[in-house]
Amino acid sequence: MQPRLTILGLCLAFCQQGVFAQAPNQGPITLTLQQAMVRARQYSQQVYTANISALLAHEDAVQAKAALLPTAEGVSGFIYTQPNGTPSGVFVPNDGPRVYTELLTVHADVFNPAKRADYRRAQAAEAVARARADIAARGLVATVTQDFYGMAVAQRKINNAEASLREAREFLDITQKQERGGEAAKVDVIKAQLQVQQRERDLQDAQVNLEKARVGFAVILFPTYNTEFSVTDDLDASPKLPAFSEIQNLAGKNSPDIRAAQATVQQQNFAIASARAGYLPTVTFDYFFGLEANNLAIHSPEGYNQIGSSFQAQLNVPIWNWGATKSKLKQAQLELQQAKNDLTLAQRTLLSSMQAYYLEAQVATSQIASLRDSMALSVENLRLTRLRYEAGESTAQEVVDAQTALVQARNAYDDGLVRYRLALANLQTLTGAF
Repeated sequence: MQPRLTILGLCLAFCQQGVFAQAPNQGPITLTLQQAMVRARQYSQQVYTANISALLAHEDAVQAKAALLPTAEGVSGFIYTQPNGTPSGVFVPNDGPRVYTELLTVHADVFNPAKRADYRRAQAAEAVARARADIAARGLVATVTQDFYGMAVAQRKINNAEASLREAREFLDITQKQERGGEAAKVDVIKAQLQVQQRERDLQDAQVNLEKARVGFAVILFPTYNTEFSVTDDLDASPKLPAFSEIQNLAGKNSPDIRAAQATVQQQNFAIASARAGYLPTVTFDYFFGLEANNLAIHSPEGYNQIGSSFQAQLNVPIWNWGATKSKLKQAQLELQQAKNDLTLAQRTLLSSMQAYYLEAQVATSQIASLRDSMALSVENLRLTRLRYEAGESTAQEVVDAQTALVQARNAYDDGLVRYRLALANLQTLTGAF
């Protein structure tokens, strides 16, 4: 007798085969800046919304184009009228008590300037939406760059804090030994202990800052904010700053803000054309083929053919609408004036932002070498001050000051590297990648 197959038995069998086995823990993910960009584009609500808007604008353009083309429809209908002994029945306009309709109709706008202008306007609106999607994507670049290097510098500051704590503990050990040998006062030991405690607090703060940066960045990169990950530290491999003329050329060609403003001006030009078309006549054409008779048959009871075709052309001439067309035209002209003002403002803003960002990048890159030298000098200053203290030629306060100066120099150097990378990211929001 074979055993009965139960749900519990299936689950046990699947578990034995590893069907429900959990995937092995792959550990924390390490991301490069480009990998972070890819993930951010995937989960960014702002970019997603902008892309959806561009797709919707494209469908508007498709529908506006379709409105210019002939359309075909099948019409099937039946009309019943109460008979009263007359051929038409109770209602005189009807052709009889029963009217059957089976028609294929074709409609075309032979001349309709408003619809043509609306199509061109929809195309311009699509260009605006795509430019705004590009704006959102480039804004995301600056955000991701800031968060990415915020994590990188937070990790560096942990390393700096750990190094400073080791140096403070080494100095505490020196003061304690000299106190036991009668070569240093108790106050030197107290100063060294205070320095150790301060460096311990600095390390705790640095660890908290890294975790806060990680959680804030994870919201952009992952579906859940508690995903463990780290970033690749490439701050020392910063790209070279291009010449200003190159930045200027790229910004003039690739600025999405300018493209959006220019497309908006085009959109309003076509809005004027659409409004002005309200003064013009329209011509339509309709073609009908099929059956419209009192009985549903190819031939009438008398033997006449009931299947046939007809067509009609119609000319509509606007005469009077209480100034509605004039108002629409004036409204479109005002919107065009606003769009041109916005374009001028966008051009001025681009120039001022480009110069400001480039100046920031220039200053940041020129200061990196100075900050590096200051850090090296601070290391040497601490070494010499400690040697002088051990020789009895300097005080504990001087050593503590040298340690503090080194902490500040290390953090300032790392902040300088991040400042330069953020300045480059801001320039790339104007020019695209370079």
